[in-house]
Amino acid sequence: MLAPVRSMSTESKMRPLLSVQPSRGLVDEKFQIIIKNLWPKQEVTLHALHRSEDKDFWEAFGHYISDEQGTVSVDRDESLGGTYEGTEQMGLLWSLRPVEEDERVHSDVYAGHLSQGFSQISALETTVVERWYMAPGVERVDIRERGVRGTLFLPPGDGPYPGVMDLWGGGGGLVEYRSALLASHGFASLALEYLAPEELRTKSLPDPPKPSKGSEGAHSNLQCCVCISGSHVVPVDKSIYEAFQEFRKNMDKVLVNEDNHVIQRGMILPIPADPSLKVDVGRIKCPFLLVNGGDDQNWASVESAEDIELMMKKAGNRHLLTVLTYPGAGHLIEPPYTPHFRATNFLLRDMKEKIVMLWGGHTKPHAVAQEDAWEKILAFLNQHLYFSTNSSVKAKL
Repeated sequence: MLAPVRSMSTESKMRPLLSVQPSRGLVDEKFQIIIKNLWPKQEVTLHALHRSEDKDFWEAFGHYISDEQGTVSVDRDESLGGTYEGTEQMGLLWSLRPVEEDERVHSDVYAGHLSQGFSQISALETTVVERWYMAPGVERVDIRERGVRGTLFLPPGDGPYPGVMDLWGGGGGLVEYRSALLASHGFASLALEYLAPEELRTKSLPDPPKPSKGSEGAHSNLQCCVCISGSHVVPVDKSIYEAFQEFRKNMDKVLVNEDNHVIQRGMILPIPADPSLKVDVGRIKCPFLLVNGGDDQNWASVESAEDIELMMKKAGNRHLLTVLTYPGAGHLIEPPYTPHFRATNFLLRDMKEKIVMLWGGHTKPHAVAQEDAWEKILAFLNQHLYFSTNSSVKAKL
């Protein structure tokens, strides 16, 4: 039984104050949540409700007890239960989960420790927090040139800026949000659609257009490379499309668990010894960062990283390689403070079939991995791409 909570309407007590600072910011920026004017040792539930672009609702909540001054400070106090536990400053975001019920997150405070029925209960206080991938002043440029389809994001100001080409995995399509966030941190970032267009089914991709506004062009020598949950196992003498067709020949290695979730990681296992089936990473001449989840159920990224390390050591370029492997994290290592997706619907483009793909990972360790990896990725890019002392161009909301 929960201890009774005194009603605010019948006591000479001010209305609780819910403060979220900053109230608007980038998705990878931490915020501070403080609740004041509570009763000492009062049980409250901090609740977040988010409506996605697909019009789905997501929620998260934590159970707190105010201190002797009637205050809850989320960066200091422990959540005793809910979708996250412990002292987790950003738990209200990374533990978001779908519920059956915009770009904004509604934060509410409820009396008592609640776990359901939030829409039927009046909140003590509510506020709205805005989270953005693209900071004010970032320029978005559609690229449709010489067979290339993509979106170029340019930071505010005249530059110069280092250029980043942002490629995604087997899902195809044009995915922009990571590039928008990179531009918000001072990089000219090109999100490239390299799987879907029919005309890109060629042996090589055309050179992308050169970024403007003083940024380094895509024709410059490669300065560094970041690979998230990837592999070097790919037929190197084939186009991207043909390589995916080769992978389809290994469908007998794909497993389906008791929940009808597809486990695809065995498709490239065991890692082949034949050099013609792998990218020759021994030829890499630039710093190379590999980011992997120890519970990746979609791709054999950890085994690939181990083989890449052996190949580079044999070739004498192991000193260029940095490997980050996060136990308990899954395949989809995204920017921080975003929800964890252990399994989602996935469309097999060539087969026109919708499946449920198991990406792997567990919510808390996956959230830790996303925060740490993003910080290290930005530091890696800053270290190897910036050619001036102007390495803090991050725009503020």
